[in-house]
Order: sequence, then structure tokens, then C-alpha cells
Amino acid sequence: MDRSTPKREKTSEITPPVEAFKKLMGDVLLFSEHAGGIKLRRYQAPIARAVAGSVVKKQGLTFVVMFPRQSGKNELQAQIETYLLRLYSQRDVEIVKVSPTFKPQSYTSMRRLQRVLQRNLLTHRDWKKEQGAIYRIGSARIFFLSGEPGANIVGATASLLLEVDEAQDVLIEKFDKEIGPMGASTNVTRVFWGTAWTRGTLLARELAAARQKQMEDGIQRVFIASAEQVAAEVPAYGRYVAEQVAKLGRNNPLVKSQYFSEEIDAECSMFPPGRRARMQGEHRRQQAPERGCIYAFLLDVAGEDEANTGNLSEMKNPGRDATALTIVRVNLSTLRREGINGPTYEVMERRTWVGASQTVIFGKLTSLVATWHPYTMVVDATGVGAGLASFLERTYPNRVIPFVFSSASKSRLGWDFIAICETGRFKEYASEEGDRLSAGFWRQVEACESEILPGPERRMKWGVPDGRRDAASGELLHDDLLVSAALCARLDELEWAAPGGAAVVRRGDPLAEMDREKF
Repeated sequence: MDRSTPKREKTSEITPPVEAFKKLMGDVLLFSEHAGGIKLRRYQAPIARAVAGSVVKKQGLTFVVMFPRQSGKNELQAQIETYLLRLYSQRDVEIVKVSPTFKPQSYTSMRRLQRVLQRNLLTHRDWKKEQGAIYRIGSARIFFLSGEPGANIVGATASLLLEVDEAQDVLIEKFDKEIGPMGASTNVTRVFWGTAWTRGTLLARELAAARQKQMEDGIQRVFIASAEQVAAEVPAYGRYVAEQVAKLGRNNPLVKSQYFSEEIDAECSMFPPGRRARMQGEHRRQQAPERGCIYAFLLDVAGEDEANTGNLSEMKNPGRDATALTIVRVNLSTLRREGINGPTYEVMERRTWVGASQTVIFGKLTSLVATWHPYTMVVDATGVGAGLASFLERTYPNRVIPFVFSSASKSRLGWDFIAICETGRFKEYASEEGDRLSAGFWRQVEACESEILPGPERRMKWGVPDGRRDAASGELLHDDLLVSAALCARLDELEWAAPGGAAVVRRGDPLAEMDREKF
């Protein structure tokens, strides 16, 4: 690449050095001899050439780049940005990069760009930082902006490149109203970067449009990588993804979208047939404990809907009036299963109380505790459940785990429970004819629906829709038995030791783990 600084010409247009451009187009190395040995991977290099080519040739193309989590997306962005800032350093041009949030996502992008600028011998002395979120080389600048719904970003202009990072988490309305117009008058090249999510996102919309344009003129605009492509070049990544598949399940919506670039439905059945099949165990119902086994109580308290945030009209199922108890046996043998490292929760028995007072339920529970001797109890401590949870905590110190339902906590509970079911770690007992509670549980499971809300939190609403009735009996369906069973996901956050002295394992939040930049 030409190391000399391009000379200013009298015309308003500065043509980038031809040799520099040819090198970029013909080589998979971007600043290779000056960037500390950084080499673009095979799935990255075509994207760099395509984006830079559209900018240099003033084509104004729109690209969609879909990468799995932690596969080098931010590094590729920083390399392209560094190249363009250096190439156009004598022109008054602007790159605008929008992320769903300023903290931490724009900060992450800025740190990555700064690292590339510092280690590159062609830029490490020339770059400057202005006003906290602007970087420049000469007259060329890049602006980092927030795409949060309330962020005031109207007025910025992208004359060289417009990037939308994590586009699946930027609201379509925000883009159409405030972000898209930034390049309307400049025929700017646009890149939508992201990871697969639902079909109703900005990324999905632009993906469909780019595919259509690509079919019409044959110019590649869509670049999609999957875990297999990354693993072929980074074996450590392949091992990491294999661990995630073992822990969460290959058909887990998070795994399908975040690692294999497969779009998922925003609204769907939470427990499709395959998942339900993995939840079915072969063991029999047990009405009394066996010696040497570990048991846990999972209690969903009637009184108010867990998804309600204060507005009665938002309640998912306001008619639910049963307190439901699920008794599970904690099978620690799967702690030794490679990649899973978590217990299996086997349902042994159930109890429900309809219309019973808290005092009556407390008495019933103390009797059951005396029989089953549970190691721990997860208790719904939301609303009226807080009182019962408090009574139990005082009676059984250090054995009660209160769980307060909110939109955020129920969302995470749902994601965690899906992972447990997908990996075969939740097992319902083999019910017999006439078992009303087990049959009711399966009806609730089959009727349960989920909705993934837009935004970077990946928030999920789930439950049996209000007014849903059983097809056979016509009775209203609730979700008390299902919610009670799902509380086993809270047990996954405890420390367990496998028989034989295996290491103690504490499981983490899969959503948070996916957002860490590891590779």
C-alpha cells in the first residue's frame, strides 16, 4: 500500500491512490505489514473489499453482514474504518456509525477502532479523538452515535459510509426517521451489521431487500457467516460453540440465531413437539422420598400474574387462582456429562391449592417438608407471595430461594428453562391414565406461547394466552403448573458437586455469556 500522504488537488474531489485501492481489492491483508500481523479471515476479506470498493467507486451500495457472536465482527469493522480514514484523510468526509446503545456498544466499537489505529504504523501518530465520540485522521472523521429510542441524533450526515451495528436491535422506526436520512443526499454506502434474530427486525428487513437487489444485478450485497466457517479458521471458536450447544441445545433459539445465523420467529409456540419430547421422562411418579436422593420444592403462588407490571390490562392470565407446587429430584449424574455440567430435574410429585388461604398453604407445605426433606425451595415471592416466602424463610433458614417475577426476571427464567429442556435436563414423570395434574401440565406446555420483544435486551414474554381454553373440556387454561416447573431454572444458579468429588459448578447467564467478545 502507498505509504505516502496523498497530495491535495485543486478540485473538490480527491481520487484515492490507485495502487492502494488495487492492493485492497487483490489482497486479503488490510494494512497487513503495519497492523501487527492482523490478517483478515477468509469470511472477512470479501466484505472488506466489497465495502471499500463501493465507497471508492461511489456505488452507494447497501450491504448486510450477518456474523455469529464473537466471530470478529468488531475487528473487521475497525479495519475497514481505519483504512477509509487513512485513505480519505485529506478530504472533509464523515463516517457515521450507529449502535443500539452508547454504553456499552458504541464504547466497545470505539475501543476496538482506537486499538487498531494505535497499532497501525500508517495511523498511530496521525489519529485524534474529539469530543469523546469522534475520531479523525486529517480531515476524515468517524462519528459514533447511539440508536436508542430517546437519543437525539438528528442532523448528522454520512458522506462516506453509514454503518448500523447490531442492526437487529435498532428499532425500524428509529432508523427510518432519524438514521436513514443521514446518507440520503450523499449516495452513501451503507452497511447493516448484526447477528441473526427474529424476522421482524431492521436487520431482517434490510437482508430481504439486499437479497432482492443481489438477484437483480448479480452484485453481492449479503454476507452471512456461520459457526462452521469461523471454526474452520479458529479451532478454539469451534470448541466454544460446541460447549454452548451442549449446554443450551442445538435447537435453542439462542443457539440457532446467535451462532448459526438462522432467523427465528418472534411469536411462536414455546414448546414445539421436539422440545416436548425431550421433556418426557421414563421414571414413575413418586409420592414419598427415596433415601439418599436430593429433592427441591418449586412453588408458584397464586394471587397476581407474574408478567404484570402494574397495569391490570397487561396481565397475561388474570384468572389464574391456583398455587402450584412441583417436587423435583435433583439428579447430579449429568454434572459429569461433558459440556453440560448441570443437574437433571426429575418431577416426582405435584400439589395444587385453589382458593386456599396463605395460612392453609403454609400448613400444607410444612407437612410436605417434614415428609420430603427438600434440600432447597424456590418460592414465588411476588406480591402476595412475598408473605408466604417470608414465613418459609423464617421457618427454614438458608433453605428458601425467593424469586420475584418481573418482565426481566421472567424473560430470563424462560430462556433458562428452554435451555434446560433442550438439553434433556427437565424430565416429567411417565403419567398414568387419570393423572389430572400431569395431564394439566402438558396442556399448559402445549398452549404456552412466547413473544420476543424488539431491543438489545432480547426480552421474551411467555405464558398461556389469556382466554385460551382446553380443546377437549372447554375449560380455561392457566400456566401455574408450567411456571412452577420452570422455577427449576433458578436451581441451575446454585453450586452443585457431582458424586465422587467432581468440581463444583455454577452456571451463568447464557445471554450475558453470548455478549462477551472472546475471539
